[in-house]
Amino acid sequence: MQEIREECGVFGAFAPQTSHLAPLAYSALCALQHRGQEGCGIALSCGGHFTYHKNTGLVNEVFDASTLALLGKGEVCIGHVRYCTTGENNRINTQPMLINHIKESLAIAHNGNLVNALPLRRELELQGCIFHTSSDTEVILYLIAKHRLESATLEEAIQACMPSLQGAYCLVVMAPNKLVAVRDPFGFRPLCYGKTAQGIDIVASESCALDALGASFTRDIAPGEILVFSPQGIKSMRVPSAARKICSFEYIYFARADSMLEGKSVHLARLRAGAYLAKMHPADADVVVGVPDSGIDAALGYSKESGIPYAVGFIKNRYITRTFIAPEQERIEKLRLKLNVVIPNIRGKRIVLIDDSIVRGNTTRRIVKLLRAVGVKEIHMRVSSPPFINPCYYGTDVDSQEHLIAHQHNLAQITKLLDLDSLAYLPLEGIAFMLEGHQFCAACFGGGYPTPTPTEPTTLKAPTHI
Repeated sequence: MQEIREECGVFGAFAPQTSHLAPLAYSALCALQHRGQEGCGIALSCGGHFTYHKNTGLVNEVFDASTLALLGKGEVCIGHVRYCTTGENNRINTQPMLINHIKESLAIAHNGNLVNALPLRRELELQGCIFHTSSDTEVILYLIAKHRLESATLEEAIQACMPSLQGAYCLVVMAPNKLVAVRDPFGFRPLCYGKTAQGIDIVASESCALDALGASFTRDIAPGEILVFSPQGIKSMRVPSAARKICSFEYIYFARADSMLEGKSVHLARLRAGAYLAKMHPADADVVVGVPDSGIDAALGYSKESGIPYAVGFIKNRYITRTFIAPEQERIEKLRLKLNVVIPNIRGKRIVLIDDSIVRGNTTRRIVKLLRAVGVKEIHMRVSSPPFINPCYYGTDVDSQEHLIAHQHNLAQITKLLDLDSLAYLPLEGIAFMLEGHQFCAACFGGGYPTPTPTEPTTLKAPTHI
């Protein structure tokens, strides 16, 4: 429920024969909508001819039945839902991005964030590249196009450019008769693939998108893997991979609870986090309340471990988009519309309030105010992630240190600022318990950065369209 934003969700499909892939992409992007709500797009290749449509807005706002019909049939398809951490929110920055290349036309969709986008862009500009967007995805696209001139295949070009890319990137790349899926050597962001009953190969950021299509899950794409789908079959290539560093916040917050990441249930991971919180930070209270949506699983885990009954404390309006992803000026109004307190369950009671995170503290402060206004006696907050003390450079909009409440204030100060009776966070070792030995990135929680950090801002500037 906190004010955190994440980069994107990607989708790809490769069909053994010409098929109606646009409706598949639409359904998959709806399932991935939680990963980005600022823009979306779909691109198809039919016999080498590309068609595409993209715009700002939600999937059901950008696409309707007539738009999907106009996209036509195809053998290859990619799709994207976007929240921008690099590049402004406008139509030109929405994805997929397409280019006509002397070797072959290409389209790309990207989830993640490069830490060296600006120096790479400068280098390409000095070589004559002209950029039309402020997105780091265009940097990746131009690098692939550059290496394609010297490579026999698209996958070899992608393999050649990967050593230049620092940071997080999951890619789906479409050529006239080929789909290529790529995951960075650390595996910061999730990517998996499966197959429909009709034999269509599917790539998606999360397994919930496969479920939405009735597709069977095959496996996660490995860190450093390039997976190629073509008429010749499926081929896997690798670049040297580092220790797996999937973002721990994917399990804590970003991913849908019904997804499986790296073979682990997101729902069960959140239950374990709540149970660990109950062991480490018990509270004398009457009920446990979870903040929808990602706080609920941890609250259930806390309730079961502690023996304190779980109570529904909030009803969520499902027709209001996620507040963490809305523009700043809309957040206060949307929070009021989005959450309503179930007064009989909590009035006059001591509650354990479970949420996934506290970033700047603004949303928590407003939630506590709602609870105090209806007569909650005590609020003991437990957070199913450690304190955010560092910015993230890998596609999570965790702000600079001066805006992070846990970087600026100690626990007692935060408790007072948020008007809480007590406050406790999941300790860093609690993530290891939650993920049962999985390797993960916890740089934003003080766990150390896996890659070099930027020496200058990573935001790419573009002219303002008015």
